[in-house]
Amino acid sequence: MTDRTVAIPALGVALVVLASAVLLPALAAGVPANQVPVSHQPDAGEELSTPGGAAWSDVDSREIPLTSAPSGLPGANIVATEAVTVKTAHSDSQLYVWMQWDDETSNASEASLDAFTDGAAIQVPANVTTSPSVQLGSQDTPVNLWYWSAADGAEEALAGGYNPGSITEMENTTIETTARHQDGTWTVVVERPLETEDDVRADFDLETDVDIAFAVWDGANAERSGHHSYSEWYTIPLGPEDTGPTAQYLLWAVAGVGIVIALLIAAGAWRKQ
Repeated sequence: MTDRTVAIPALGVALVVLASAVLLPALAAGVPANQVPVSHQPDAGEELSTPGGAAWSDVDSREIPLTSAPSGLPGANIVATEAVTVKTAHSDSQLYVWMQWDDETSNASEASLDAFTDGAAIQVPANVTTSPSVQLGSQDTPVNLWYWSAADGAEEALAGGYNPGSITEMENTTIETTARHQDGTWTVVVERPLETEDDVRADFDLETDVDIAFAVWDGANAERSGHHSYSEWYTIPLGPEDTGPTAQYLLWAVAGVGIVIALLIAAGAWRKQ
């Protein structure tokens, strides 16, 4: 037997080991890294509306890394919040987003020029079938911004990019927020109807996966306006289970295993020649 006939099966074994290390964990987990778990809780509306509601204990979470947002403000690259933990749930009519992050101090007043308030925001496409830029969308693909401020509560806005005047505050906000600061941690719940009657507000029809991004302001770090931490796009898998990103991920994993098996068969046939 030559070195060459030994090398081919050895390569096949190495490929099997590689596939097992990379693809089998993906099959077991079945959840892409950019996905925020969502839970259908049809009868838990009141419990989901509060940060400490018992229903949240049954909802899986995702820790989402944050980085400094692009900004021309001095020191804007220095942010205090490195991650936010997120849970999402929905009843038959409402969407709930639970956010939690570390913040040693509660800053809820802007009474002086050097005082800034803690805050958080959620960004979703105004049209959930589009894929806007995570940097506040564009004129062609605007985004909805759901704000919570420790000083002022809930606010909604429509954004169409970083051009001056591209952020417009919406009247008659459709979101509700509830917040709690305890043991050096903020926990905020944002609640909104799945559907609205406004063309510039996102509608969630439970048939389409939805992009979502997050931002946090730490008032003690003088964060305000464009000086804040933010995330890339993540996905709430509201669409049908068999057509979402998870199913596509599993199909690629199965295809990879098939390629490895084909290589092993070819290697065995070559060795017999």
